[in-house]
Amino acid sequence: MGKEKKEGGNEKHKSEGIITKKAENLSDWYSEVVQKGGMADYSPIRGFMIIRPHAYSIWQGIQDYFNKVLKDKGVKNAYFPLLIPDSFFKREAQHAEGFAPELAYVQGSEDGEKLALRPTSETIMYDAYSKWVRSWRDLPLKINQWANVIRWEVKQTKPFIRTREFLWQEGHCVFSDEEGAIENMEDIIGEYQRLLEEVLAIPIIRGKKSEMEKFPGARTTMTIEAIMPDGKALQCGTSHNLADNFAKAFNVMFKDKDEKEHYAYQTSWGFSTRLIGALIMVHGDDKGLILPPRIAENKAVIVPILFEDSKTKVLKKCAEIAKKLEGIGALLDEREGYSPGWKFNEWELKGIPLRIEIGPKDMDKKQVTVVRRDNGKKEQISEGKVVERVKEILEEMQGEMYKKAEKFLHSRIDEAKTFKELEKKLKEGKVVKVYMANNKEVEAELKDKTGGATSRIIEVVSKEGKCIISGENVKTVGYVAKSY
Repeated sequence: MGKEKKEGGNEKHKSEGIITKKAENLSDWYSEVVQKGGMADYSPIRGFMIIRPHAYSIWQGIQDYFNKVLKDKGVKNAYFPLLIPDSFFKREAQHAEGFAPELAYVQGSEDGEKLALRPTSETIMYDAYSKWVRSWRDLPLKINQWANVIRWEVKQTKPFIRTREFLWQEGHCVFSDEEGAIENMEDIIGEYQRLLEEVLAIPIIRGKKSEMEKFPGARTTMTIEAIMPDGKALQCGTSHNLADNFAKAFNVMFKDKDEKEHYAYQTSWGFSTRLIGALIMVHGDDKGLILPPRIAENKAVIVPILFEDSKTKVLKKCAEIAKKLEGIGALLDEREGYSPGWKFNEWELKGIPLRIEIGPKDMDKKQVTVVRRDNGKKEQISEGKVVERVKEILEEMQGEMYKKAEKFLHSRIDEAKTFKELEKKLKEGKVVKVYMANNKEVEAELKDKTGGATSRIIEVVSKEGKCIISGENVKTVGYVAKSY
């Protein structure tokens, strides 16, 4: 996002409602929803964004959920510096090579050495770990930080999906053996899957990254990938077994029970505010956002239907119902000067899961009218059952949103036996399963020939097949797709 775009005079962003159809132009639709839905705004600096309260409440909800997961696993939150000495990146060769194009530096220096802005924190944290880890008694060491990250992207930026600064959590753990690291890597990727599926209602594909796509410096990278409406994959979280690569680079050693010094084994894992972008794309419609109930700060909005002769009574009843629904985060929109229809449109745009309408006719029948944001279904509920039924509807909506997204995901996964067939299905917006060798040369050729497609995950299979690029017999299948 950049100021120059804001000043470009795009008429679509001047009206209050969503003008672009999601199915016709996903990119323009997404930009409209982000801005008009009150999610983000332009920054004066290209590639940066301002996260507005409506979006930040989603991020806070994710933090609240995941901090409980971290606590249950004995992971402690901490914070490490934003500035990192340039020499730290050179200690682990693959890591240095992988992040070199994205590093941004401050003008100042420390003792003549350039200082980089944090693209990820392995180097700064492991320098500290080398001082903190002395004995097997210090292990496992499990630390997480919630932080901002700067990566000087050269690709076209898109709010939440790809920006030069973003927010994330990054966990960094130390173990006495690789078995502990592998277990931690697999455990965390499972927790990421649970977060997306059970809280954000986003189905994913999960597996290991290829040699080309894995994290620089890792032995193994596991990933969860969501599929967007245009068929592009979006990496939503990764978990890495770093083995002892970084321990050797940063001298993270411990004296074991055998009284000998050993290098430690480490993991790192993280997800970012990219999850907000995934949520928008997967669940939004032509009216705007649709928030899964479990992540919505405000799960319902009460809109009074007012007439002069019954205004006082209706507002009193609305306040009474709002009081009953305090526990689920219900808003009462009693703003004057706006028609009910205008309010309906605004809250639909912002994705509030339920709208509760109360007017004189509802009062006469001692009921409220509840409208679901995802499918527009209306239901009249008696006042005495409003709390119980609203909670039920929210859970029904959460489950149905997931099932709808899951159905779409399955419809986008296909197979190809020839390169021509692969190209055709990629153009149709599919994630295509093909036999391919798990090496960087093959994947680089695949990426070049397909105009940017990569394996999002790669898995070992029992049946042998011919690599789609080299023709050699292999037992590895790649899930190939274009990606954000």
